[in-house]
Amino acid sequence: MKGMILAAGFGSRLAPYTDKNPKPLFTILERPILDMTVDALADAGCTAVAVNAYHLSGMVKEHVLNTSYRVPVTVIEEKRILGTGGGIKNAADFFSDESDPFVVVNGDIVFNVDLRSVCDFHVREGCDATLVLHDYEEFNNVRVDSNGLIAGFSKDSEPGERLLAFTGIQILNPDFFKYVPETGFYSSIDSFREMIAASRKVAGMVLDNIYWRDIGSPEKYVEASYEAGLAGAFGKTGQHAVSSGEVEKTKLAGDGSDRKWYRVWADNKSMVLADHGISVGDSVCEAEAFTKIGRHLFQAGVRVPEIKAHDIMSGLVFVEDVGDEHLEGYVASEPGQTKTIELYMEIIAALVNMSINGARGFDPAWAWQTQVYDRELVIDKECRYFIESFVQGWMGLEKEFSDYKDEFEKIASNAAETGVTGLMHRDFQSRNIMINKKKDVYFIDFQGARTGPLQYDLASLLIDPYTALPRDTREKLLDYGAGLVEKSLGIKKEKFFQNYRYCAVARNLQALGAFGFLSKIKKKTWFEKYIPQGVKVLQENLVDLPAHEFSRLTKLANEISYELEGRNL
Repeated sequence: MKGMILAAGFGSRLAPYTDKNPKPLFTILERPILDMTVDALADAGCTAVAVNAYHLSGMVKEHVLNTSYRVPVTVIEEKRILGTGGGIKNAADFFSDESDPFVVVNGDIVFNVDLRSVCDFHVREGCDATLVLHDYEEFNNVRVDSNGLIAGFSKDSEPGERLLAFTGIQILNPDFFKYVPETGFYSSIDSFREMIAASRKVAGMVLDNIYWRDIGSPEKYVEASYEAGLAGAFGKTGQHAVSSGEVEKTKLAGDGSDRKWYRVWADNKSMVLADHGISVGDSVCEAEAFTKIGRHLFQAGVRVPEIKAHDIMSGLVFVEDVGDEHLEGYVASEPGQTKTIELYMEIIAALVNMSINGARGFDPAWAWQTQVYDRELVIDKECRYFIESFVQGWMGLEKEFSDYKDEFEKIASNAAETGVTGLMHRDFQSRNIMINKKKDVYFIDFQGARTGPLQYDLASLLIDPYTALPRDTREKLLDYGAGLVEKSLGIKKEKFFQNYRYCAVARNLQALGAFGFLSKIKKKTWFEKYIPQGVKVLQENLVDLPAHEFSRLTKLANEISYELEGRNL
């Protein structure tokens, strides 16, 4: 017995994502649907499988050629779209040496139907064609009579008939080819109508309690990926053993990013779901960076939540639930400085571990935005960002980047080129540090990690406007961090401090640029209340640099501070 996968559709309902990727290559838990369907056909006893392709057929063919399957797989490229019936007819040569029935499955469905049992039913009942049916209200348009035979296709049924949905799974005898024109577009439904009119036995095998999803639209694709992720994350046996109706799902508050966050409960356990959105293309997307970097850090012993299940294309990642308390909230609720300082010391030690051990085996190709923290990044994403998004965009001041270019160049060179190179988190601030009920520390939002100076992450932690640590506390913790690095790597504190000062200013500029962008462009105006603290710390950090080299930037910071006082911020 042979099988066929219908994979020649345009995927119009999935546009624009199908502009770059054919629908059968969309993934569920990182497996292309095409491969899952080939496996199902092989499990049913198919000795060979044909795949028809039209839209982006070259990608389908290349994928098949580069994949090792249990049975031979042949791609039949159509020069023009032929429809379901025309596509099967076009594969007649593939089936020419067969007198047995063959299996045809749509290439855009996810299912757990036992195809071998369908084949057995087809032979046992002496059918000419068997269509697998189920009750799925949205698609219920197949009329089935009291004998289980298909009477027609419409939304209106006759007395004694049931309306059911065609799953896209069918068993056909070779005589089927007689009911399809030799050339041109033709629907297999029209072929079935002709067979019914000729009194051929076209039967419905009705299955209850099966898992079946059509991934024809973005919403349906994400739903199928979500349900598969649930099964994987909660360790269920069997494909998609958890359905979305069996879990409690609540939305969590986001922060600066556009991702959506949820907490999902099943079997008295919870997971956190990060929804990055569908991503199709050649470049590394945020979900890919989050997944690959997260798994690398976990294996390296870094304090990050474990990734339990993921699918990069759909953008869904299920991670270990480490609670709701951020470092920001802990600091605000802790009246004494002693416990706060002790916790910061623990975090700094974990940061040093992440920088050193996380760098081992880190693949720069995983990085989402840039592979390294370098001078060009500081100039563009921190200094220019500060001027354009904060000074001009939010403050409304008529200042130009060129007015401060030479001072920015000095900051960029010193921040990027003289630090302790390791793996940097890039956004190591209190809202990305979680404290669970056992008071264990976890780092989240690590998708921006790349090679860069350890001092930058330490500066992000210490000058964080959300916690607003006093200057003397920052200096005490800076000395502690420098001591850990000196002990671990032999780098003298004085050298560590020098780079830190420039990284602190660079981070300051980036944070103020972000506050300006998020407040004005993204309309997340709650970030505005942190701007005065950010400016205050910028002034303090500039004092630690050679005054004669940064006079214009110092004057700008003072001018901004004065302006903010006038705005009562």
